[in-house]
Amino acid sequence: MATPLTKSLPNGLAQVEQDIARACKEAHRERASVTLIAVSKTFDATAISPVIDAGQRVFGENRVQEAKAKWPALVSAHPGIALHLIGPLQSNKAKEAVALFDAIHSVDRPSICEALAKEINSQNKRPELFIQVNTGEEPQKAGIAPGEADAFIASCRDKYRLVISGLMCIPPVNEAPAPHFALTAKIAARNGLKNLSMGMSADFAVAILLGATHVRVGSAIFGAR
Repeated sequence: MATPLTKSLPNGLAQVEQDIARACKEAHRERASVTLIAVSKTFDATAISPVIDAGQRVFGENRVQEAKAKWPALVSAHPGIALHLIGPLQSNKAKEAVALFDAIHSVDRPSICEALAKEINSQNKRPELFIQVNTGEEPQKAGIAPGEADAFIASCRDKYRLVISGLMCIPPVNEAPAPHFALTAKIAARNGLKNLSMGMSADFAVAILLGATHVRVGSAIFGAR
């Protein structure tokens, strides 16, 4: 569930909040049905702190090592922070990822499932898990192919005993995002998954109209990298 912002907002965050509220209204949804993940990758504590001070509590990072370097101190100083790993995960980073993150959006292959299952049991910590679907079937991009998604979801549940929260997708940059969001939503619906991590700075309003529960917004909040 989204955390309400309580103080004056930095300009970028204020605009994003307005746009999310507008998209929710158009979709006849409650604002609280969409979680804004502020993507803070490459930005340091100086840039992140004003966004935290404005009341934002959910943040996304692409790399385990970068998050490990900057977030423990910020989390200690600001209770209630939730960290989401939105970039690819390597099996040898699963231990650190489970320890550090509250959600992982990039589950996409058996080796990751095995590593996560081991660490979840070992640490008795259960981050929210999203399966990444490569809707454009782009060879350079992580994610399970749409045609393999149903079987992979079943394997995550039955073989690895993982609790899957939802699906995540990143549409190809040169294609309209709506069909990719719609496909992801369709796969989620037939597998009983309620959460959809879809939409970034350029297309999160479209994603909300098509059912996104989590939007990953970086440059529109923090500025260009």
